[in-house]
Amino acid sequence: MTTCVVVRKNGQAAIAADSLVTFGDTRLPGNYEANSKIFRVGASLVTLAGTTAHFPVMRKVLAELGDDCRLGSREEVFETYTRVHNVLKEKYFLNTREDEDDPYESSQLISLIANPQGIFGVYSYREVFSFDRFWGIGSGRNFAPGAMHAAYDKLDTAREIAEVGVAAGIEFDKNSAGPLQIYSIALQ
Repeated sequence: MTTCVVVRKNGQAAIAADSLVTFGDTRLPGNYEANSKIFRVGASLVTLAGTTAHFPVMRKVLAELGDDCRLGSREEVFETYTRVHNVLKEKYFLNTREDEDDPYESSQLISLIANPQGIFGVYSYREVFSFDRFWGIGSGRNFAPGAMHAAYDKLDTAREIAEVGVAAGIEFDKNSAGPLQIYSIALQ
């Protein structure tokens, strides 16, 4: 899996991720493969947790949406990811089933977004959250939020706090490893 985080503080947003890719029991560290878990879509930076197959597909789908890819508010993110879900099913043969009694079809991915309007999280049933401080996803999510909580009032920048969150995931989650990837942007 992974450790991915978003943070907002003092007029800045940061998004960060580890760089490990896994295939079952096989680990492909970041220095063996040139794959960034964070990618740009317009003014937004996006990262994902889930199967590695999502990365090339989501890069392509979000880019191909063009002007219909709007990620500036909770409502816009919901509308965009609903469009994406339909494309994933129709064009990429997404398996939408997680459990027998699912209330909705699953998109089988979790995503974080940072842009000048804020920081957002999207879960598999297209639930969208707009975060005031920080959040983490992936297998390192059990470690990252606690570390960021402990550091939030002590550090001045979103970038520093995001580094602490991913570092905790890298340190304690067996499915996360360096090097760290991080980007910062100014909030409006």
